[in-house]
Amino acid sequence: MSQRTMRGRAVRWGVPVAAMAVVAAAVGAGPVIAAVQGDPTLPERTANQLLADAVQAAKSGPKPMSGTLVQTASFGLPGLPDMAGLGGTSPAALLTGSHELKVWYGGADRMRFALPGRMSETDLIVNGGQVWLWESDAEKATRITGDTEAAARPETAAPTAVTPQQLADELLSKPGTAVGVTNTERVADRAAYQLTFAPKDASSLVREVRLALDGETLIPLRVQVYAKSAAEPAFEVGFTSVAFTPPAPGNFTFTPPPGAKVEEKRIDDLTAVAGKRAERAEGIKEEAKIVGEGWTAVAVLPFSEQDLKRQLPPADQELPGGRAPRQDGGQGVGAVVDAVLKSAQPVSGPWGSGRVVRTKLVSALLTDDGRLLVGAVTPEKLTEVAGQK
Repeated sequence: MSQRTMRGRAVRWGVPVAAMAVVAAAVGAGPVIAAVQGDPTLPERTANQLLADAVQAAKSGPKPMSGTLVQTASFGLPGLPDMAGLGGTSPAALLTGSHELKVWYGGADRMRFALPGRMSETDLIVNGGQVWLWESDAEKATRITGDTEAAARPETAAPTAVTPQQLADELLSKPGTAVGVTNTERVADRAAYQLTFAPKDASSLVREVRLALDGETLIPLRVQVYAKSAAEPAFEVGFTSVAFTPPAPGNFTFTPPPGAKVEEKRIDDLTAVAGKRAERAEGIKEEAKIVGEGWTAVAVLPFSEQDLKRQLPPADQELPGGRAPRQDGGQGVGAVVDAVLKSAQPVSGPWGSGRVVRTKLVSALLTDDGRLLVGAVTPEKLTEVAGQK
């Protein structure tokens, strides 16, 4: 399986779309010289040098390693329902709190991911031609069979932002950012360079994004997104521990425990589901119009509250791991959407009327004439765009 499949298909530890919209900003990489202060102190490098070397290091592919990643989100979403019953693998659960992912990578055909939950753990183990998915809460082991190499080809892979490397790639995509760099950070007990990217436009809700690069390998160790309204990161994903040495072979072996339910699924079935999701996402993308660029870009697409509700899962849909629906009928994303819509504030102007929601990093405006405007900008910026023809 390829690196892209490892990131995109094998692990469903998706970062919320809102966070992706925030960190998809760019680097105007000028000759910013690293300050020499404190401990540790790495050799001085400009931002240009660091970014070029980091891209070159990424081209050589991932190194054998093991470590623990932690994602922490504090978007300030209003009125969120209780997520306790959803487990750590639910996309809705990832909107708040901290979530841990353990990674072992021994090569393209030897990898393991463990997603601990509350009194449970979900593991994906790849060992040569054997691929297993273990869900401890359901006591279920699924063996994935078929042509996994074909599913790993780039044209069939569905990328999902997961790791600091993926978020770092987004930071390299567009211009228009003030850049700074220091060489005195320590992340996961390793000396690291830290690049900072800050928007110049006052209408952006982002204060800065910080990217920590390992001082030896230049592999991204951590990405932090800071909102203007908070001292702590609104979103963070990074290693808390990491070792760039080959993991022990025992990490890639798996035998279903006695009494476990054992199933078999073909990779073709799994890729078909992912393909349909990608088609829906592409359809939405084609309908969207982007106004502006960089940090203050606003997506405008035809959308109504009725369209939104039609895309939500039914209240009796089975939860991850085969668990029964929650007794209150809340269904993760659906419950979140309902809570957010109830907290929306009415707004109006020459452009019309609608309801707006602002979080620490993202604002969304749902107009009464059937438009959805979303961006990492202030509500005032959204209403300004809403008035443009």
